[in-house]
Amino acid sequence: MSNPSPHSTESLRLGVNVDHVATIRNARGGSFPDPVRAAQLAEAAGADGITAHLREDRRHISDNDIERLANELTAPLNFEMAATPEMLKIALKLKPHAACIVPEKREELTTEGGLDVVNKFNQLKPYVNSLNEAGIRVSLFVDPEPTQLDSAISIGVPIIELHTGSYCEKTGLARGHELQRIKESAQHANEIGLECHAGHGLDFKTMPSIAAIPNIVELNIGHFLIGEAIFGGLDSAVKRMRALMDDARAKNNGCTRA
Repeated sequence: MSNPSPHSTESLRLGVNVDHVATIRNARGGSFPDPVRAAQLAEAAGADGITAHLREDRRHISDNDIERLANELTAPLNFEMAATPEMLKIALKLKPHAACIVPEKREELTTEGGLDVVNKFNQLKPYVNSLNEAGIRVSLFVDPEPTQLDSAISIGVPIIELHTGSYCEKTGLARGHELQRIKESAQHANEIGLECHAGHGLDFKTMPSIAAIPNIVELNIGHFLIGEAIFGGLDSAVKRMRALMDDARAKNNGCTRA
């Protein structure tokens, strides 16, 4: 019999990404809508944490936004960042609860895939070391490939976040194949001692199959929730996502919610 999973849990955390509240604000300028207010509403509706990505080109979240999120939130802040000296300096100044290192290309509309930890090991290692030394929980955003996870544990991170974008974009048998890759990678993460998170592109329909994977302990969801908020409010969108997540996890554990 295998050893009990060190990271599997009956509960599942929800991190809400507020980047695209800032996208809407920046389309016109000014200060409305405020991503900090959105973060506070998301927390009140059931989010366990808030994620924000300060990009090199500042296309959505601004320096002022990230400072306010770090200083005004009661929920943990997950600071998404590229591995650059500028972003490391900001992270070390603000000391967020967590920092997720992600790949970043100026020309992309959104993050297109995971970090290549295998081939960028030496480039990433100093950033991981500095964040670890500052007491910030470091994660790497990677594709669901065991070789990337092996490099992640070797580089010294406690957490990985699996990129679910390919799974969400595909349909039919191709989606099933991607789901299996995620399941196997989550299991592998557990076996080698990594806490496993997942995110990118998840919505009400694609999320439950990911939420049912017992070795995944946190989902980070943003664009869909902000879009859904236009039609029914952020409070409603987060509460529904939270309920669907809990249902999916409960069914996987062989029980039903009251």
